[in-house]
Amino acid sequence: MPQSFYLTEKSKQSVTPIILLSDTQYEAWLKKQPPHTRAWLAATQFKASAGNVSLVPAPSGGITQVVACVDSPLNVWSIAHLATALPTAHYDIDAKLTPAQATDLALGWALSTYQFTKYKEGKKSFATLVAPTGTDMEYVQAMAESICWARDLINTPAGDMHPEALAEEAVAWAQEAKGKVRVIKGEQLLKSNYPMIYTVGKAATVPPHLVDIHFPKKGAPKITLVGKGVCFDSGGLDIKNTAGMKLMKKDMGGAANVLALAKAIIDTGLAVELRVLLPIVENAIAGNAMRPLDIIKTRKGITVEIGNTDAEGRLILCDALTEADSGKPDLLIDCATLTGAARVALGTDIPAFFTHDDALAESLSKASTRKHDPLWRLPLHSAYRSQLDSPNADLSNDPDSGYGGAITAALYLNEFVSRTTPWIHIDMMAWNPKSRPGRLVGGEAMGIRAVYSMIKERYGKR
Repeated sequence: MPQSFYLTEKSKQSVTPIILLSDTQYEAWLKKQPPHTRAWLAATQFKASAGNVSLVPAPSGGITQVVACVDSPLNVWSIAHLATALPTAHYDIDAKLTPAQATDLALGWALSTYQFTKYKEGKKSFATLVAPTGTDMEYVQAMAESICWARDLINTPAGDMHPEALAEEAVAWAQEAKGKVRVIKGEQLLKSNYPMIYTVGKAATVPPHLVDIHFPKKGAPKITLVGKGVCFDSGGLDIKNTAGMKLMKKDMGGAANVLALAKAIIDTGLAVELRVLLPIVENAIAGNAMRPLDIIKTRKGITVEIGNTDAEGRLILCDALTEADSGKPDLLIDCATLTGAARVALGTDIPAFFTHDDALAESLSKASTRKHDPLWRLPLHSAYRSQLDSPNADLSNDPDSGYGGAITAALYLNEFVSRTTPWIHIDMMAWNPKSRPGRLVGGEAMGIRAVYSMIKERYGKR
């Protein structure tokens, strides 16, 4: 059943208007208001700065309107705080909005009602918004459900979201959506020539999986998505410290983001042929765990020396990318919580992305700006490729240099994708370290609204 997200297209109840004003609009608006409104705002010392809200009472009691100051231009998070700040009732927006603005505001409202309630009861109700005229409700519903699914997957503890459980979530969705599904797990990965996925995950109690989902669409552009699914990363024998290990339930955030993006694409009917590949493992410690300086042959035949067992994400991705590339997609995207170096460079809010294709990069950057969904391009600087050299194998997974870690990780993955394949690698946090309107502390879908917008614009207009 679709979730309501406290959004409705029509209301049988009385509706309170929300007046949206930027700081530059406030004074002109205030001069036109009746005396009791001006007196109330003056008495409450209301300041016209973004995020401030005032519930203006009617002379006879009740609330006559809500005054909300917002950033200009409007964006998806402009009114996200109101669903929790306002009393439980029905509201509509008293402003002239473009369809894009109406859709963004409705989506921000929907996402602000998200709660992770699997283990703890949440807030029982929120304010309800009557969707503004022009809202694309199909998109809002699909994207809100997709993002909230990703958040749930990432927030679930690794003891419950182990490789089998994540694979089951993916398969259940794919079957419901009428996709074709193939699952390879355990030693079958070796027999099917996915040695890296097997090697990384073989020490865990729950075996490694590869989930391959396909939605055929004859004659449509082929879009392939690959998501890193490390359900927990201890670091392996190069074990992480306590602080480094604490958030490692989120190390399957790439897989969760890919599933969310795939769901949005399918639910809105974009005219693309979609394939999803999810290498899913737990990087655990046991007697059969991979060891530093082990040398493993990948699916592509490239040998890799394991310089650090904690650089495991690129290992499982390289086998999946080899398979993805063999299908000659029109666009190949991988998402991964891959490096701390990307977080050092760009912070926790902004995923880094890499591509050789300048036109593709420009399209994604424009979509990022348009959707207020930050992504930032970093270079595939070929001069750093030598840092991946190994004296004993074709590649090392852990350069000795401590510099440019996000770039060298991307260059490693680049070895497994044909130069003729349009490819984007996204290195993301997939986690909010602090709460903001619409974005609670915890798992997060990052960049997928921008990627969806770019795919729709370039490949799959409805």
